[in-house]
Amino acid sequence: MAQKIQTLFIDDIDGGEAEGTVRFGLDGTEFEIDLNARHSSELRKALEMYIVHARKVGSVARRGRGNRRGGAGSIDTARAREWARENGYDIKERGRIPADIVAKYEAARGA
Repeated sequence: MAQKIQTLFIDDIDGGEAEGTVRFGLDGTEFEIDLNARHSSELRKALEMYIVHARKVGSVARRGRGNRRGGAGSIDTARAREWARENGYDIKERGRIPADIVAKYEAARGA
């Protein structure tokens, strides 16, 4: 008999299904929060004004867990979905982003 085990991430704001985990830091403390696409986008927009004026000091090394969600790799799925919708692609709110859309998103952002 085959078994399929799934891990479901829960949005820390509203208790619905989360798209993934967002990591950020402030005052030397690292935080992570599980968010759906809308909440992830709202957080990024709230921080955007400060980020554009800030100096980047490097990336923080991830410790131990690796990629928790799998799937689209290192892209920001919330931004990729937003980009896809703005560019006329029909994309679902949840689930894997099709590889051709990921490739076009990465090409558009110069990755």
